[in-house]
Amino acid sequence: MNVLLIGSGGREHALAWALANSPLLSTLYAAPGNAGIGQVATLVSLDATDHAAVIEFCQEKQIDLVVVGPEAPLVAGLVDDLEAAGIKAFGPSKAAAQLEGSKAFTKGVCDEADIPTAGYGRFDQKEDALTYIREKGAPIVVKADGLAAGKGVVVAMSEKDALEAVEACFDGSFGEAGAEVVIEEFLEGEEASFFVIVDGTTPLPLATAQDHKRAFDGDTGPNTGGMGAYSPAPVMSEEMIERTMREIIDPTVATMAKRGTPFKGVLYAGLMITADGPKLIEYNTRFGDPECQVMMLRLKDDILTLMLASAEGTLKNVSARWHDDVALTVVMAANGYPGSYEKGTEIRGLAEASSDADVEVFHAGTKSSDGKVLANGGRVLNITARGKTVKEARERAYAAVGKVDWPDGFCRSDIGWRAIERES
Repeated sequence: MNVLLIGSGGREHALAWALANSPLLSTLYAAPGNAGIGQVATLVSLDATDHAAVIEFCQEKQIDLVVVGPEAPLVAGLVDDLEAAGIKAFGPSKAAAQLEGSKAFTKGVCDEADIPTAGYGRFDQKEDALTYIREKGAPIVVKADGLAAGKGVVVAMSEKDALEAVEACFDGSFGEAGAEVVIEEFLEGEEASFFVIVDGTTPLPLATAQDHKRAFDGDTGPNTGGMGAYSPAPVMSEEMIERTMREIIDPTVATMAKRGTPFKGVLYAGLMITADGPKLIEYNTRFGDPECQVMMLRLKDDILTLMLASAEGTLKNVSARWHDDVALTVVMAANGYPGSYEKGTEIRGLAEASSDADVEVFHAGTKSSDGKVLANGGRVLNITARGKTVKEARERAYAAVGKVDWPDGFCRSDIGWRAIERES
């Protein structure tokens, strides 16, 4: 099979790495890819926003499946246009991708399907939102309704912070994404990520993970796209997984099908495990980043087989098996991230860092130039390792981090701390 992978992040390198190991694969193309993806795929200069160009490339190269990695092309309807041209694609339609594209849309699904979630209000007028916050007080959560690259959510511990977050949304800090805001009650508990793959009617559980959103040690500093992750998530017991499927995933899939917008692809539930059980914080409609990196290291089965089954509506005929080992990834980011940062700095020592058979270095914001690997983004590398325990996986990951020669980057030193506390 010829496969085209859309995207350029660490998630896409992990997917490219897994796809490259599929016995079904003939040729893997990636657009635009990065320096790491270029080691296992042919990179092509395609603009994912130019759907006609993507379709033309697929027809020319006889692409059998397009795998759409990031959320923006999904919300923009790339899958719809590919399927209209007779090209199979892995991912949801534009209508179904609204589960990530609009927080308010997801809340409507929760109301319709009686899915446990935080109490909320939705507002398209600033003054109404400010009044709501003054009435409810803090802590409280303010979310830009649309896509904001993982940075449109503020967990406000004071009323002042909440009011400022609303001002930022309506003042254009997040562009069109902030034209409407959803304001939620603050939930107490432990966060976890739960992934399923869906073919429109059948949801197949994948794996659990926990990520670290804050930039600095001790879960301090600004929110980021994610500074590290590990899988499985200890808080997600078998009982909690069963409850999540029964109370959250199954009703969502059934409601989307009933609405005439069946969901296909990866459904990623961001959960808060409260004293009352799992509650939905938000949905994403693609693999997480950096959760995908740890999941691909643990997946026993062929990812391409699973993706095809999702696209073709045959998930009931396949399974997803997982290695018992823990996987943990540490994100190395450019100094200054998530604020301003420098591009073009050289990274050395990557071969040494990945010399351990239980370590994979997944590239995110990198590019190749004259035989060198250069930083080309905020989150730049994902140093990912396996181990029998979280502690063992973390030791391997940080040993590999120590071999990377990149003075212009930084990482957190405490990825997996909560799970290691549990282990000890």
